[in-house]
Order: sequence, then C-alpha cells, then structure tokens
Amino acid sequence: MYPNLKLQIWKTGIRQNRLAQMLKIDETALSKIVNGFREPSYELRGRIAALLQSQEEWLFERTVPSAEPSPSSKPNEHSSATFGPSKT
Repeated sequence: MYPNLKLQIWKTGIRQNRLAQMLKIDETALSKIVNGFREPSYELRGRIAALLQSQEEWLFERTVPSAEPSPSSKPNEHSSATFGPSKT
C-alpha cells in the first residue's frame, strides 16, 4: 500500500477516477496501484508525481506491517476474562 499516495490524492481533492482519466489509464489499474496490488512503471510514477505535485520517492513509500500489536489489540490489565462478582 502507498499511504502517502492515498493521502496526496485526498489532499489535492482529485477523485481517483479523474486522476485515472488524466493519466490515461484504467480506473481499476490506478486503484490497484494505490492499494499496492500493482507496481507502476517508472514512467507512470513520474507522471503521477507531476500531476499531484509531489516527490515521487515520498509518494511511493511502502508501508511495512508492524510485528508489534497495536495498543488497542493488547489485553487491558484491568479487565477480567470472567464476568460477575469476584470470589475473593
């Protein structure tokens, strides 16, 4: 996935279908690029960066999934797996 590309498309206010038209590529192809399922050619990367007025390297930085669980997925120290009154 290219989160910077998604962010820049959103910031510019250009809809993906309009950007695809401007690039003269299929909307599905652009969607696959934005979501990281397809690798754009160097030429296309340059055209996208120029249209979005951004640095190509920044736009196409990939996210690396973290091995560390997010804080919301960690068990809460204060929560209990049992329900009802405690037997202490």
